Amino acid sequence: MVLVLAVGDSSSGNRVLGQAMAPEARSYLTAALDIMEKRALVRRDVDWARLRRTAFARAGKARTPGQTYDAIRAALETLGDGHSRFLEPGQVKADADAPLTPAGAPHGRLLPGGIGYLALPPVNSARNAPAYIRQGRAAVSDVDRAGADRWVVDLRDNTGGNMWAPLAVVGVILGDGDVGAFVAADGVREPWTITGGTPQYYATSPGPAEPLSHPGPAVAVLTGPDTASAAEAVAIAFRGRSASRSFGQPTAGVPTGNVTHALADGALIALTEAREADRAGRVQYGAVVPDEGVPGQASGAVQDRTLDASVSWLAAQLPSPADKSVRR
Repeated sequence: MVLVLAVGDSSSGNRVLGQAMAPEARSYLTAALDIMEKRALVRRDVDWARLRRTAFARAGKARTPGQTYDAIRAALETLGDGHSRFLEPGQVKADADAPLTPAGAPHGRLLPGGIGYLALPPVNSARNAPAYIRQGRAAVSDVDRAGADRWVVDLRDNTGGNMWAPLAVVGVILGDGDVGAFVAADGVREPWTITGGTPQYYATSPGPAEPLSHPGPAVAVLTGPDTASAAEAVAIAFRGRSASRSFGQPTAGVPTGNVTHALADGALIALTEAREADRAGRVQYGAVVPDEGVPGQASGAVQDRTLDASVSWLAAQLPSPADKSVRR
């Protein structure tokens, strides 16, 4: 969930709190707390009067919005969802300005036996999403043309960020339809719909993906302890899909959706507002456990046991038939 909302001044009944603070700082902190109380996934489980008292006490005699940052961070931590966070204006700008490096772009290769390999790193910047999708789709097409008829999708190094760009890359492998959903605290569901290999969120941006020569292939999904948030959503999107199996270790355990809210000075609250559910409607709580567990390895190990296990499984799967309508 990536909606950005601009937030101005708000009082919300806190006039007796923060009397030692400058009005600008008091209004800023009040606005941040109002967002949390109105929108947080766990809002029904929080003692908001106590949280507000604690936050204003922590802010003390703050004169500027910047002097309330620690109080906002502490309040978000108090929510206990393990995912909400606060980004200062400088961090927001740095993330927005960071270029997409070769190491940060999706990449693929053809493995022996007609097995395609696709790695999906994290992408945090909306600015980088178009290049990420373009380079990722080019990698998929190159490996497809090289003869891939089954696929490995590697999410082990994806620590989260934007989920829609990775889905736009892997969508042609994943297949069309409703592949999962966000579930809000009130039970309202927001489906993740793929059409033409593209999430509806990006329906007017990259356009449809180039079809695979072998549509509906068998897919092995690789996860590990660094697979978090948006990457967990991608892993969940493959759950319940025909001819799919996951390998590796349990994920980071934050399968929830954050919405970013812009404060008056450009800082952002990334607030957890929904849980993630698979295509069958099953809501995920905690780590996503792979179908086939593979013990972890030391960094730099020569043998990749998780990849080997996935390749062994894929080797036993019948390749999907070639689509003769696809012209190369």
